[in-house]
Amino acid sequence: MIDRYTLPKMREIWSEEHKFRTWLEVEVAACEAWAKIGNIPASALKKIKSKANFSIKRINEIEKTVDHDVIAFLTAVAENVGPDSRFIHMGLTSSDVCDTSLSLIMRDAADVIIGDIDGFIKILRKMAKKYKDIEMMGRSHGVHAEPMTFGLKFALWLKEMERNRERMEHARKVISVGQISGAVGTYSNLSPKVEELTCKKLGLEPAPISNQVIQRDRHAEFMAVLAITAGTLEKIALEIRGLQKTEIGEVEEPFRKGQKGSSAMPHKKNPITCERVCGLARVVRANSLVAMENDALWHERDISHSSTERILIPDSTILIDYMLQKMSYIIDNLVVFPKKMKENIDKSQGLTFSQRLLLVLIDKGLTREKAYQIVQAAAMKARTSGKHLKELILVDREANKHLSKKEIDEIFDISYYLRNVDTIFRRLDLA
Repeated sequence: MIDRYTLPKMREIWSEEHKFRTWLEVEVAACEAWAKIGNIPASALKKIKSKANFSIKRINEIEKTVDHDVIAFLTAVAENVGPDSRFIHMGLTSSDVCDTSLSLIMRDAADVIIGDIDGFIKILRKMAKKYKDIEMMGRSHGVHAEPMTFGLKFALWLKEMERNRERMEHARKVISVGQISGAVGTYSNLSPKVEELTCKKLGLEPAPISNQVIQRDRHAEFMAVLAITAGTLEKIALEIRGLQKTEIGEVEEPFRKGQKGSSAMPHKKNPITCERVCGLARVVRANSLVAMENDALWHERDISHSSTERILIPDSTILIDYMLQKMSYIIDNLVVFPKKMKENIDKSQGLTFSQRLLLVLIDKGLTREKAYQIVQAAAMKARTSGKHLKELILVDREANKHLSKKEIDEIFDISYYLRNVDTIFRRLDLA
């Protein structure tokens, strides 16, 4: 269950009222197109534009009898317009209205999501700069690898979110097409000019070709972009969860005043929102697979896609909107423990400097095999003895044949590992 959820803008986009209002917008735009080419009298168009309206209650009443939502909608509108309603939906099929309307609604949803992404990017950029020089341990396979900085994590996420924004912009363009082409896309009872004028009025591009529906590869691409974006948010949330483990303790997601972490254990502060984001990402991914399966329809169309789209497109856009807002709040208010990061670096007993030590010995003329043998032997001894690798190398007979104390000190200087952080930040325009 999503609690404390107040996103009226996205909710409004997917409301029944907004759906029918958009259907009416498409129908009226088509009437205006017909009037421009001389097939609807100006007086009738004026009547349609002034009188065309509906009530959801009346649509639902009619649908109980006709069992067809578009017919129920048109009948409800006709009751308000009167005789001139005969010009509404002239030459159109239901999918012309529903699919063109869906394009408008998805475009609106994309705009909200792009706005969310922009806000999140701004926060990630701020955090990258703030923590650019905060040293922490980099990990591979969950095991200490080599030192890095906390700011590099934010910079990495920032660039991925910028790519998500580019993908979302492209998906918005792909879905921003309309179709007013009749029963099987042949314009049998209307002119292609009607489609052209209608789409222009709505700010859409006419689909170059359609059958009875706008092709669902467009929707699949849109949903795939949402799934990729969800994956990025999951990646960030999962990293915070990992770093919040008691054994690591380098960050915490915000914990509000009065919040409680466990019904049984009063000491608990759990990364519940990050866990929620990880779970919701699975739903968005699953929905994208359904969208891909919707591409294959019988002949010129069936409606097997319709029932699923009423769930998966609203749900996924609402979830991404929610997830972006939650992650923006978490990152902007993240609790960070630089002292703990330093302590965790020291827990490695200097083992994370092993590659630097190996390369210096090779540079001194040793074979890689011989240098590796010296470093690995000392590293294994450090593990079992609890001593620092540097301490063992300082007294290692083989190593001391090739390295001075000054050189050993330089090898274990953490700044060596971080000397290119500024270069990376300049490359990312974060300097």
